[in-house]
Amino acid sequence: MELHEALSGVTGSISLAAWVFVLVPQLWENYRLQSAEGISLTFLFVWFIGDLTNLVGSVWAQLVPTVIALAVYFCIADAILISQCLYYNYVNARKTQKELSHEPDGVNGRASDDPSQPLLNRTVTVGSTNSIGLPGSHRRSSASTRRRSSTIQSPLLPTIDEEQSTLRVSLKNATAVLIVSLLGALGWVFAWKTGWWQPTPTGDDSNEPPRILGAELLGYISAIAYLGARVPQIWKNYTDKSCEGLSLLFFMLSMLGNLTYGASILLHSVEPQYVLKSLPWLIGSLGTITEDLAIFAQFRLYSTSDKPGESSVAVV
Repeated sequence: MELHEALSGVTGSISLAAWVFVLVPQLWENYRLQSAEGISLTFLFVWFIGDLTNLVGSVWAQLVPTVIALAVYFCIADAILISQCLYYNYVNARKTQKELSHEPDGVNGRASDDPSQPLLNRTVTVGSTNSIGLPGSHRRSSASTRRRSSTIQSPLLPTIDEEQSTLRVSLKNATAVLIVSLLGALGWVFAWKTGWWQPTPTGDDSNEPPRILGAELLGYISAIAYLGARVPQIWKNYTDKSCEGLSLLFFMLSMLGNLTYGASILLHSVEPQYVLKSLPWLIGSLGTITEDLAIFAQFRLYSTSDKPGESSVAVV
């Protein structure tokens, strides 16, 4: 076995491990916050379309059962995350509507009409949930209020606490990426030792199924969906000026999966015919890396753009 084949197998296995765990951090983040306000549903639905067309294309092209099983898993995981987001959005919308309907006058910026009340008391409640401002002000104001209430005792404590919290989050994310990569590498070693994985000879098309135009077309549709999925999320982050509610580890694992998947293809062979055949998957994997970098930049930008002592914990 040549070195490039071994590296192709290892990177492919790491990519597989990353995609198996990619949605878990966002599922946990939504559960922890009891909210899915930070993530764009359009992003998730377009991503689901990409996974769905990938599944149909895999079945149509009669790919190996492992690939088809993974495509089914991806669709199920997408459906779980979308269902969770829809549930939290519905529950929180009902809760907000109920709270607003029971609030007395003078709350949420509504001045009391009672003429006996002094004018100085007819003030807008500070930190109200119905604040008027830029898109995403609800998320930022609620988070800022929580941080102010927890760190009002000393002006020095917020900085120290935030630095320690940032370091902890960074170490946790790096450790998680390392563990996933290690699991992927060990999985390849196990598959190689047991004979489940064998190098694929380059330039040998005798055992390959005939090319199916419809399946290849679905592959390109899937790649376009993957490329376009992140655009609504990037735009939402930009309009909200916040990445609150998003899991940074979610996008780190996504980037790890895309990078190692593209590397596994190119490490296997760079022959023009092989690269052309793999072009849809290369576009879908390597192309989205630039969008992941844009989201990382937003995490960094919006975590430091708040006032001192009110910055989000996010480090790239």
